[in-house]
Amino acid sequence: MKIFLTGASGMLAAEVIPQLEADGHKVIETDLRPRLDRIIPLDITDLDQVKKEISAVRPDYVFHLAAETNVDLCEQKPDLAFRVNTLGTENIALACQEFDVRLLYISTAGVFGGKKKEPYTEFDIPDPANIYGHSKLQGEHIVKNLLSRYFIIRAGWMVGGWEIDKKFVYKIVQQILEGRKELRVVCDKFGSPTFTKDFAGNLMNVINTNRYGLYHMTNKGTCSRYEVAVKIVEFMGLKSKVKVIAISSDEFPLPAPRADSEMMRNYRLDLLGSNHMPHWEESLKRYIESNIPKGSKAEVHR
Repeated sequence: MKIFLTGASGMLAAEVIPQLEADGHKVIETDLRPRLDRIIPLDITDLDQVKKEISAVRPDYVFHLAAETNVDLCEQKPDLAFRVNTLGTENIALACQEFDVRLLYISTAGVFGGKKKEPYTEFDIPDPANIYGHSKLQGEHIVKNLLSRYFIIRAGWMVGGWEIDKKFVYKIVQQILEGRKELRVVCDKFGSPTFTKDFAGNLMNVINTNRYGLYHMTNKGTCSRYEVAVKIVEFMGLKSKVKVIAISSDEFPLPAPRADSEMMRNYRLDLLGSNHMPHWEESLKRYIESNIPKGSKAEVHR
């Protein structure tokens, strides 16, 4: 299968692309800021450019991974958020519509407002807590309105890519490797970690069903940021040397409001008997073990 992929420089693509190639698919990689020479420059906010590139390739599928995922930046620059995440997605969907191409759109747990006590399913009504969530949700609506052959797959707290990861897990690891003996971590925000390697490994299992529609695909289990940090310290073998202190999110104000809960359940996959995602603790341990720098002060607990 020939796959046209946006966001090829990102942390999710870093696992998805090798998996697709290992499965025998041809991947045409694009990104606004190419990280590698083989990646084609593409601005998804330019409809003419999007149509030109997709028309030239005539792919079987577009995998739309590109997005502005900096939640606080989206809050501070809503025009940027909606231009990239909403109108950029509309441009991709319009090109897919014109050239009769199937679309995979990666969305987010950020479409939920966080008031539900149990994990959200695909059948819950979204109510975003911030601009980022709104911009991604509007992208979902556009895909549904313009196309009939599409997958929308929502991921949770993304973990992967190690050195290209700008998110929570890698930040905590870096603080520990830099010698921090005390970590203050929010304990009142809950979610579902989503490891890019596991996501990539299960992605084509979903795509190949041709059961188009909306899916959640996170690792099994839910947790707080604090619980993740505690496990990171444990898996680095530093429980006796690094203290993790639980704090309220009120002590750590950010530009964008965060939902109290972004916990999700892969309900459709459960119902279909296709939920092969491992538990987040298992994947976190493997992630730490495979990436911790050799010769560092931290020794992975095995």
